[in-house]
Amino acid sequence: MVGRSAAAFALIGVLAWPAPAYAVTLEQRLAALSAFTQPTALSAVAWHGAWADPGSWTAYGFDWSTDLCSRSPDQPLGYDFRMPCARHDFGYRNYKAVNHFPANKGHVDEAFLYDMNQVCAGYAGARKAACDRLAWSYYQAVRRLGGFDLRADPAA
Repeated sequence: MVGRSAAAFALIGVLAWPAPAYAVTLEQRLAALSAFTQPTALSAVAWHGAWADPGSWTAYGFDWSTDLCSRSPDQPLGYDFRMPCARHDFGYRNYKAVNHFPANKGHVDEAFLYDMNQVCAGYAGARKAACDRLAWSYYQAVRRLGGFDLRADPAA
């Protein structure tokens, strides 16, 4: 529980003040990345707020680009996984940019599952069960293959 409290206070510290007008340190960037990529409601809300106003985070140099669910459907069987995929891309792209990807891949993938489970929570019965199975499948795919550039030419 102490770890969760510390993470919550770190998130509040990151989000309590507007982004500085100067370049931030690597430690500040990593703290913000951590705050935005945890498998918690607080982290998801923080990321959605930042996603809605990326200009406030310019000093952090974040990459907000996304290809959503990459080569998988963004809305499989009508379940909307676009925002979970966007937050997942955010985590992968930005941790890679600061050479801290391997140490953080696990919690970024867990946040992806958390976000998809939030989507699935809006359904009941057989529709929820199907959504949960899809979410689990997407999670297993990124857990095993996420972070590899499957488009890269091996001869290059």
